[in-house]
Amino acid sequence: MKKLSFIGIFVIVLFSICSWTHKFYVGIYQLNYASDKKMLQITTRIFVDDLNSALEKKFKKKFHLGEKNVGEDEVALMNKYIFENFRIAVNGKSESLDYRSYEMENNVIVGYYRITDIANIKTLACTNKVLFDFVTEQQNIIQTNVGGNKQNLLLTIDEPSGKLEF
Repeated sequence: MKKLSFIGIFVIVLFSICSWTHKFYVGIYQLNYASDKKMLQITTRIFVDDLNSALEKKFKKKFHLGEKNVGEDEVALMNKYIFENFRIAVNGKSESLDYRSYEMENNVIVGYYRITDIANIKTLACTNKVLFDFVTEQQNIIQTNVGGNKQNLLLTIDEPSGKLEF
């Protein structure tokens, strides 16, 4: 568990210092339960060049996420791709992500999502296949914080799903 926490911190540091290219394929997905709002707040961090390439491969058109000329249709297709490949079940019930916004941090696209009307969390199951169709070395790290209980999952093409109990 501590190893995954260290890996998560290490990857975040690498994201912030990485400028033009990267040789590793990691996405970070932070899930924070805000009990006072009965909401699961989700932040995604994905290298924009990899996401653009995966979207271009899937939708057979050029994408400009992270550039000034990005179109609303590109953001809608990005979310369609995220919704198809990133699934969350709370207490055994599959939930829909609600897209809020995104921003760029260097060459990383940071997406903000939420799931509302969550009274409590006993179990959290995630399936994350984002970018697995683009690069087989992709790893997706799920970092959760539920009532101060922090747990992590490392999801890969061989093991794209995991479940946590709180």
